[in-house]
Amino acid sequence: MNQPLSDTPFMGDAASAASPVLPSRAGIGLKPEHFRDVLAQTPELGFFEVHAENYMVAGGPFHYYLEKIRARYPLSIHGVGLSIGGQGPLDEEHLARLAALLERYQPESFSEHLAWSSHAGRFFNDLLPLPYTAQSLAHVCAHIDHVQERLGRRMLLENPATYVQFAASTMAESEFISHVVCRTGCGLLLDVNNVHVASVNHGGNAHEYILGLPLHAVAEIHLAGFAEATDSIGQPLLIDSHGAPVAQAVWALYAFTLGLTGPKPTLIERDNAIPELAVLLQEARQADAIMERLFRDRVPGTEPQKAPA
Repeated sequence: MNQPLSDTPFMGDAASAASPVLPSRAGIGLKPEHFRDVLAQTPELGFFEVHAENYMVAGGPFHYYLEKIRARYPLSIHGVGLSIGGQGPLDEEHLARLAALLERYQPESFSEHLAWSSHAGRFFNDLLPLPYTAQSLAHVCAHIDHVQERLGRRMLLENPATYVQFAASTMAESEFISHVVCRTGCGLLLDVNNVHVASVNHGGNAHEYILGLPLHAVAEIHLAGFAEATDSIGQPLLIDSHGAPVAQAVWALYAFTLGLTGPKPTLIERDNAIPELAVLLQEARQADAIMERLFRDRVPGTEPQKAPA
């Protein structure tokens, strides 16, 4: 049943239950190319993140290394296949495998995307956009409620990188996300790179977008690189490629965001053109340095500073 957009926050047990959280430091995605180096070097990092779907098997080398690394570091598990934004029902077999994985590793954070990737039994290897309407809102909220109840934990929802917008949308993306957070009690994984990519692609203002989000719900931040192209009429088109260093514009937007949220767990994402471990560690140190520069003089318990207008 559809609820009015002004409904009160959901306060179910799964969403509100206390659980360990990631430290407000930088982390990196854990890649097979780096398994042995991580164990040999034990670098100073806030956490590692893995994609859930890469670990939905009972055993094998991925689990062998993850178990060893998990014993030393906080862990974030990031899903890409639940199809939270889909119109059809969730895949219960996939959800059961996810529940077993989370039970096995007890990560400090679990997140998924505001997107869809399956329809009528077919899976598409992409994170596809949805129209921001009351009907879509009801579907997304019902899916998140079901996921949180099934997993017995609060999930984080990631804002998407998009390349098209729907004429049928009746609200802005940040408004849609605000309603989702209010209704379900889920947290927000704020992907700053996705904000920059979508704002450039659609001619929007990245700062206004962030200011329109429920920033109190931000529990993790993602940073990544993008590829540059042009669209059919010669306008700039950014692709969320995860195959390049974090761009200077994204670093600046990250500092703006932290000024509003305070220090947050921050992931450096790299899924393509994987560099040496030292390269990712350097980017993680850059994120830590920005947090330290912004907050080194803060008295514990004070409110985050205001970002410049």
